[in-house]
Parts: sequence; structure tokens; C-alpha cells
Amino acid sequence: MPRGRYALHDQHDHTPLADEHFQCAPGPSGWRYVSQLTAPDGDHLGSVDLTLDALGRPLRLELHAGSWQVRGAALDGVTWVRTDPTGTHATEGNVRAHAFTGSSPAFLVATARLLRLTPSAAATRVRLVAFTDPVLAPRTVDQSWALVDRETHTTDNGPLIVDAYQVTTLDTGEQHTVHLAGDVVLSAPGVELEDLDSPPSDLG
Repeated sequence: MPRGRYALHDQHDHTPLADEHFQCAPGPSGWRYVSQLTAPDGDHLGSVDLTLDALGRPLRLELHAGSWQVRGAALDGVTWVRTDPTGTHATEGNVRAHAFTGSSPAFLVATARLLRLTPSAAATRVRLVAFTDPVLAPRTVDQSWALVDRETHTTDNGPLIVDAYQVTTLDTGEQHTVHLAGDVVLSAPGVELEDLDSPPSDLG
């Protein structure tokens, strides 16, 4: 069960945004990730709780940012309920999309798990609903994912397989690379793995 800390920063000027203290593990349903986010000054910013089923689909998602809250799951595409800070208004959304995404590194692992790409496969298109900070506003995005490299590294705990994905945002053409080892993000735009107290889990 990996536990650790990601440092999140602005992709353009590298301003520190948050620390995400996380733990994740495979489970009976598939995979679960939970985290707490803190600001650079130590204030609590929010939390992430994501459970995937055995096929990588979002079985349950709960996000908190400030006083905003989102709960969602894969249902007729993806369905969610977003609640405002006063708790008096809740809006429901539904989109014919494959899964969710957002600023948490958990969503990168989840998308890779959903697609199950191989190094020889062509790029795969995926539609995601992104919840954007700081008010968890939903936005539909189309991306293309390709597994462009797979390397095996020798470690004290046995071989570590590192996958490099090329991710393209289709409406802008912007491309970036995401490096994953099992269920841990080693590097991605705006994400740095600062601490990890146990090896990544092998998601198969």
C-alpha cells in the first residue's frame, strides 16, 4: 500500500499550489486512492477519494475543494452531483464520457488503468470530465493517450517497470509526457513525487 506525497505546482511558472498526501492500494473492487491536500502554508485545501472497478472504471468518486463537493460514478457514461459551499444547491450532471479527471495524480493512474495500453498499440482517444480547481467546475475534455516507452529498472525490492505515456489534449494539440510505475506517478506536468514510503503496487 504505497503512501507518499506529491508536490503540485503551476505548469507555467512553477508556483507551488499544494501538497497531496496520499495512499493507494488494489482492493476487492479494483483500486482505491485517498488523499488530503494542503496549501504551502499548511491550510487544508481539500481531499480526493477515488475507487475504480476491476476494469478501471470509476466506481465511486468524492472530491472536496474548499467548501465545494462532487460525488460521481460511472453511470450512463459518467454522472455526478456537485454541491455548493452553502449546501443548499446541488446540480447533477451526466456526460457520455469514459471517466473523470482533475488536478490529482490519481486521475492519471486511473486513465492509464482504464485504457490498458501496450507499447505497440496505436494512440487511443478518451473522453473525460475534468473538475477544475478551485470550485470543481465540470468540463468535458478529449485526450489521446499512447504508451511510447516501457523500461524495467532493477531495485532492492525487485524490478520496477516504468511506463511513459504521451498525452495529447485534442482541442489544443498540447502534448505532455506522464511517467507511471504501477499505481504511482513518477513525473507529470505540474506533479512531482516528493516522498514514497513503499514500492508502487503492480496493477497488472
